[in-house]
Amino acid sequence: MTRTPEAFRRIVVKIGSALLVDQASGRLKTDWLSALVADLAGLASGKRDILVVSSGAIALGRRVLGLPRGALKLEESQAAAAIGQIALARAWSEAFDGHQLTTGQILLTLGDTEERRRYLNARSTIATLLRLGAIPVINENDTVATSEIRYGDNDRLGARVATMMGADLLILLSDIDGLYSAPPALDPKAELLPIVERITPEIEAMAGSAGSELSRGGMQTKIEAGKIATAAGTAMVIASGKPLHPIRRISEGANCTWFLADANPVTARKTWISGHLETKGALVIDDGAIRALRAGKSLLPAGVRRVEGRFQRGDAVAIKGPKGEEIGRGLVAYDLADAERIAGRNSGEIEAILGYAGRAEMIHRDDMALRGE
Repeated sequence: MTRTPEAFRRIVVKIGSALLVDQASGRLKTDWLSALVADLAGLASGKRDILVVSSGAIALGRRVLGLPRGALKLEESQAAAAIGQIALARAWSEAFDGHQLTTGQILLTLGDTEERRRYLNARSTIATLLRLGAIPVINENDTVATSEIRYGDNDRLGARVATMMGADLLILLSDIDGLYSAPPALDPKAELLPIVERITPEIEAMAGSAGSELSRGGMQTKIEAGKIATAAGTAMVIASGKPLHPIRRISEGANCTWFLADANPVTARKTWISGHLETKGALVIDDGAIRALRAGKSLLPAGVRRVEGRFQRGDAVAIKGPKGEEIGRGLVAYDLADAERIAGRNSGEIEAILGYAGRAEMIHRDDMALRGE
């Protein structure tokens, strides 16, 4: 494995509040942000997809509202986030604009990556931004999230975004330069682990507790993020974000810890679809559609001869041949009623039939696992 960010195609970079916001003044670290964005612009110039998961909204907003340091009540955190999200989005937009790059703000709640219908909507929006050349800047929607329905930290949010978008690398910029054999603040003999091939109970035991006041995370949450990411085929690196140009420093060989993925994102996703999801129905397709799928194409409505079961958009369904044999499985893009209405019809007719412009595919090839793959 080549251990530089330049070796990857789609990269999610997570930035914590303590790196982005000065803890004493509550103001944005503009020089640091400019240096980081220069690194990210360099990666983007190599035709890579870049996604940013950025904390900092609450930290910025609390200063504007004059809220005291320390723990905030839920409604105070949400009010601070409402103010800070505007400032945070503006800062990212202006920083990337200096490199002629466009950004788009995405605010997610836990349900957006856990509930399949909302997951598909979020993924489609982010994928469209990437296709159009924009850099998504993503944060948890702290203005509406409560303790019962939140990620709790942006390390796990970064991992969920990375797996949702099929990223092959997740970079967690931290106030520490990697995973050590023991918390280095407590054990002067602690050694940095440059590579973690697999997250074992022993690796988990090395994680310390939460870090700074502005950060909800800590090494424990980073290990949890690593488990999510690597199981889905996404490699992960923990590196120090304190110096200027932290991404460039990784490429230059600065201390960091790389977590190796179990497989590539495509293989991991197809394994998940084929073996870990209960099917809610089936699409029976014709021989021409079977040939198209075997050639790597998506399943179009025109190839569907019959619809079975009771399913909603985003549910897993079986894909069956004319004789009932299972060809594969996939996540369907339409509810049962709409799937029945467009089955056997050309994709160009979908809007006229349904009254809205839906997806051209009944099941996109990225959401499909065929037998024998």
